[in-house]
Amino acid sequence: MKDIRKGDHMTDINLIELFFARSEDAISGTKAQYGRLVRHVISGFLKSTEDIDECENDTYLGAWNSIPPKRPDNLKAYLAVIARNTALRRYEYLHAEKRNAEYAVSFEELAECICDNAQDAQHSDSELRETINGFLEALKPDHRRVFLLRYWQGCSIEEITQQCGFSKSKTESMLFRTRNKLRNYLTERGYRT
Repeated sequence: MKDIRKGDHMTDINLIELFFARSEDAISGTKAQYGRLVRHVISGFLKSTEDIDECENDTYLGAWNSIPPKRPDNLKAYLAVIARNTALRRYEYLHAEKRNAEYAVSFEELAECICDNAQDAQHSDSELRETINGFLEALKPDHRRVFLLRYWQGCSIEEITQQCGFSKSKTESMLFRTRNKLRNYLTERGYRT
C-alpha cells in the first residue's frame, strides 16, 4: 500500500485505507493521529481515567466495526462523534446505576410512611394514590417540590440542594417533617393503624 503522509502523520485517506485493508495499523495510526482529540471529547463527559481509557478503546473499536463499509469524508469529525456517543452512553450508564441506588434509598424512606403491616385491604391502590395526591396539594410549594424530587424523581439529597438552593440540613429536615406529616395524614384516613 502506498504510504500517503502529511508531515509526520498519516493522512485520513491513508488511515481509512488501513481500515479497509483490516490492518491493525489503522488503530495505532488513528490513536497517534487523533488520540488527544478522542480523549478530550470523552473527558467532557467522564472524569475517571479508567472510564476515559475504556471509552477511548471503544471509540477505536467503533471505527474498526464501521469502516468499512463507511468511508468518512472527515475522519476527525467521524471519530469525535463516535467518541461523544460512546462517552455519553457510559455517562448515562454510570448515572443510571447511581439513580437506581438512590431510588432504592428513597423508596425505603417513603415505605416507612405508607406501609403498615396491620393495614387492612379496605383501600384500593387508586384510593391511596388520590389520598397522597390530596396530601401533596396541601403542602407548601417548596415542601412539595423537595418531596417530589426525592420520592418521585429519585434525586439524591445533594441534587435537591443544588436544584432548590437549600442547605443539606434544611433539605433533610423538610423531608423528615413531610414524611411524618404524610404518616399522620394516612393514619387519620385509616391507611395506617
